Amino acid sequence: MLCIAAPLVISSLAAIIQAADTGHGARIARALAAVPAAVVIRGEPPVRTTLDERMRRYGVPGTSIAVAVGGRIVWAAGFGVKAADESDRVTTETLFQAASISKPVAATAMLRLVEQGVLDLDADVNRYLRTWKVPANGFTTLAPVTLRRIVSHSAGLTVSGFPGYAREDSLPTLPQILSGTRPANTGPIQADTIPGAIERYSGGGTTVMQLLLEDVTGRAFPDVLQELVLVPAGMTRSAYTQPLPAARHNEAATGHFPTGQPRPTRWHTYPELAAAGLWTTPSDLLRWADAITASWQGEPGSLLSQATARAMLTRVNNSFGLGPGLDGEGDALRFGHGGSNAGFRCVVWYFPALGAGVAVMTNGDAGGLVIEGVLRALAREYGWPAFQPREVTAATLDQASLSSVAGEYGGGGRPRLTVAIENGRAYAEAPGILPREVLVPLSPTTFVGLETGVEIRFRLESGRAEAVSLAGRPELVRSR
Repeated sequence: MLCIAAPLVISSLAAIIQAADTGHGARIARALAAVPAAVVIRGEPPVRTTLDERMRRYGVPGTSIAVAVGGRIVWAAGFGVKAADESDRVTTETLFQAASISKPVAATAMLRLVEQGVLDLDADVNRYLRTWKVPANGFTTLAPVTLRRIVSHSAGLTVSGFPGYAREDSLPTLPQILSGTRPANTGPIQADTIPGAIERYSGGGTTVMQLLLEDVTGRAFPDVLQELVLVPAGMTRSAYTQPLPAARHNEAATGHFPTGQPRPTRWHTYPELAAAGLWTTPSDLLRWADAITASWQGEPGSLLSQATARAMLTRVNNSFGLGPGLDGEGDALRFGHGGSNAGFRCVVWYFPALGAGVAVMTNGDAGGLVIEGVLRALAREYGWPAFQPREVTAATLDQASLSSVAGEYGGGGRPRLTVAIENGRAYAEAPGILPREVLVPLSPTTFVGLETGVEIRFRLESGRAEAVSLAGRPELVRSR
């Protein structure tokens, strides 16, 4: 595996090409020097930037990337710095918070215990829980909360995600988190719909699984994951350790706000380990994905049996298998997950039929916009059947039509969207959600962000404009 850590400027791209000769380093350097925008306008040349430019634009100080081709990691590199106010470079060894990618990795340990006969995927989880129970109510009397439903986000359990805790905060115990009692900063985890009826994302459910694994093994969750997944998958840099031990602080990147400013305590602590607590690297995430793929292909001595891996990568409802998110079919099937902790954004995707995959980790709240560009750039270079830019036909609007949507939307404590018209083009900005960018008109009432692909819809009535939605966030509905 080629591992290079350097700041992403033209000189570092040349260094990658030189080190890799004409191999994957050259291909990836070429891709990252021309990162495509989210939208391609028919009849116009595509807009492309360098990774370095994209990181600066979105206030993301550091990015770490690993790429697999032909069933092995062929390239990994770190770009930028661990903290915006330091010169400490990101390397392939730099630790990032994996956030929700913690979930499918944790589910892998649970599935190994199912294979060992310790657990039953379809049994009521209260059969195994000792120190806390899922509260019984009218929903759980109709159908049980099971591990299959928990890891496929169809158990009907509450609490989507967790905000984490600052260093000065008192940390709750796992039963306190599950019960929603102080010092927990989230509500109680319980079923509020019939288990199995719908798919609805629940980090709360994954936290129930965390306690269950501790109760059935009699061991601390980090130790269970170390033995069942991290060590056998070769994830030598990874640990479900919260808080991160002081001895490893220098290895970790600092989280940053969308403005690019570092978070005061560097990162939040997540005692919800299974849901959000993994510290890792992109290379280690690809090692996990490769272990799942080897199992899926039925290779001898793999982490899981082929039957279990095939079930893991089969949709239970719409979006999830037994842990990973799923998309595509046949050779285009891919599995993985994204992650979003305070100050960190990351993703891992793997095409098992192609033996190809990518993991990207960033230390900025706007890192998703960097990640999406990296995925598009690598997909173009390698011909992956996903992550393609959206091709649109721009509508031709006169000045009066453009001016009708100009103004400020929101306020009253809500995020504010500003739309301005300059030199015949529309620009939008929403602090913390959408950086200033060109809006491409698709119709007089629908626009899409050129660089982010965010769609904004307006309703025009009697000379007034109303922003109906922004990036799928209806709370931004407010009249101008």
